Amino acid sequence: MIKNSKEHLKSVNEKYFQHLKAAFLIGITMIIGGFQAISHGICPGILQKSASDKIKKLYFIISGRTN
Repeated sequence: MIKNSKEHLKSVNEKYFQHLKAAFLIGITMIIGGFQAISHGICPGILQKSASDKIKKLYFIISGRTN
């Protein structure tokens, strides 16, 4: 597990805390976007672009990473 972790950190060119911050940002963004999508599904008049904006944000974050 430690070997795999070190290899992954190397592949994304990040130190441990940089990776922790990035993973936390991605995870929180996914959770918020999920709640926004559910809320929009219940009431289509609200949060019409919020979830799709989160998807775009996630794509921007992840596409900048090497792995």
